[in-house]
Amino acid sequence: MNHWGRTLGMSIKSLLMHPMRSGLTVLGILIGVSSVIWLLAIGEGISAKSQEQIAGLGAQNIIVRTIKPSSDDFEGGLYGLTRDDYRRISETIPTLESVLPIRELRREFRHGSRRMEGRLVGCTPEYMEVVRLRLADRRGNRFLTDLDIDEERNYCVLAYEVARKLFPMGGEFGKSVMIDDEFYEVVGVVAARDPTAGIGGSLAAEDFSGDVYVPITTLWRRNGDMEIITKPGQFQQEIKEIDQITAKVANKTDVLKTAGVLRQTVEAYHPDRDFGVTVPLELLQQARTTQLMFILFLGLIAAISLVVGGIGIMNIMLATVTERTREIGIRRAVGAKKADIVQQFLTESVVLSVVGGLLGILIGLACRPLLIALRAFMFWQFPDQMEALPDLIRSVEPILVGWSIPLAFLISAVVGVLFGVYPATKAAALDPIVALRHE
Repeated sequence: MNHWGRTLGMSIKSLLMHPMRSGLTVLGILIGVSSVIWLLAIGEGISAKSQEQIAGLGAQNIIVRTIKPSSDDFEGGLYGLTRDDYRRISETIPTLESVLPIRELRREFRHGSRRMEGRLVGCTPEYMEVVRLRLADRRGNRFLTDLDIDEERNYCVLAYEVARKLFPMGGEFGKSVMIDDEFYEVVGVVAARDPTAGIGGSLAAEDFSGDVYVPITTLWRRNGDMEIITKPGQFQQEIKEIDQITAKVANKTDVLKTAGVLRQTVEAYHPDRDFGVTVPLELLQQARTTQLMFILFLGLIAAISLVVGGIGIMNIMLATVTERTREIGIRRAVGAKKADIVQQFLTESVVLSVVGGLLGILIGLACRPLLIALRAFMFWQFPDQMEALPDLIRSVEPILVGWSIPLAFLISAVVGVLFGVYPATKAAALDPIVALRHE
């Protein structure tokens, strides 16, 4: 034990004789270890954010969305999902727990002199659960009910931002919002909800902040299915009955099988393929597979930086062997064995890598606060450029991967040993007589 202690003490003393050189070598390992932790944490944060957005669509849901035909082929008229599609899906697929029709229109909402544009959403009571909305904390607050749907009531539920802009002083319940020269009585307000990202070509990003929810039967009665599209030199009548049908499968194990049946059911009546099917569970599985590949790729990049740090250790130790040739000869002359010389130089190599590894772990643990501070600084200095970035990049936060810390430290220690073996064996192989004559 004393022998190992003396060897360690001599190694530290030898390294401290060249602080600049030892510090730069430690820096190489430090960067490698911290980059392993940082890259894996950033990759985990991005992956978790993506999976959260996909999971927000509901792992047991199947989303069928109307897609407008290309302008070259479409000359107006009926397209997309219909009420007949909704009935067929509801009545012919037994594995479904619920089927939700959704109709969306861009409209202006007015109360007194206050106005704002937003999305008018015709839906059923299940919409709140499917989209994961929650009611704002207000007395007497509620969402739409089955009775509202059956009686086609002129009721509406406001998104939090709409309520704040149209009723800044509160007291919106029982008051009316005008939409298309029709009055809707406010019966509820939902809490603020983060937008969802667009997924593929069949599901666009959704921002819920400007929504007003009304019974879909009321919307069908008051607004009908026809939309008049006017553009310079163009007048077009579009007929669209349903924008989206969200089907919830009773058993999660039946989701993929049910999605295939549902797709075939709709395809039989839509040869023009004016719809798209999104299966969040399928996307979630793909996202998890991508996550593993992403983490492996980032880990490989970080491991390369550790190897570069190891080459730095080998380089510095080879230079040290050359400088200390006479010292090696003296130690051999007074009785040191080859194993003692190997141990001496190998210990110095491991000390460099271990110190670099520990410092790298400390910097790696500071990944989250440092990145948040850096992002805040970038928002302060370059607000326009940062706002133009995708929401995923602007809001993602790194998540430390627990196993990355011992892994990074283990790799750094192994690098110290592997890249220290050659210089150590080279030092031990020196002829004592030749070494003593070395100037």
